[in-house]
Amino acid sequence: MEQQRLFDEKMMRLALDEARQALAEEEVPIGAVVVAEGRVIGRGHNLVERLHDPTAHAEMQALTAATELLGGKYLPKATLYVTVEPCIMCAGAIAWAQVGRVVWGADDPKKGYRTYSERVFHPKTVVDRGVLAEECTRLMEEFFASLRH
Repeated sequence: MEQQRLFDEKMMRLALDEARQALAEEEVPIGAVVVAEGRVIGRGHNLVERLHDPTAHAEMQALTAATELLGGKYLPKATLYVTVEPCIMCAGAIAWAQVGRVVWGADDPKKGYRTYSERVFHPKTVVDRGVLAEECTRLMEEFFASLRH
């Protein structure tokens, strides 16, 4: 169990690196990585502003990269690490991709998928939350505070 927690934190740090890249590009700082069999198979961060695309969320970028690499649309043996709870759109994409496990850092009580429904993911998907939650939350809070100044 301890080994899994340490691995989860390591992967969440990679997702945080993606979130910081989004921040550097003046995007909402959310990052994601997809991992299968111990290796990263997809990465992404928000590109909504750059692409002028409301669907260009970190999770969507990471899922697309992973499915492209694997050459298939299903990810039942993969884990998606994302710095913030997925929105309902991303949760739907995660469900369609049949991602085996989802791990996020910060809860999103305003826009997170659980605001709408707890039953979005594939029935076999395992969900773990709160990994590096303070660090993930702080990054979001600092970003939105900077917009108010």
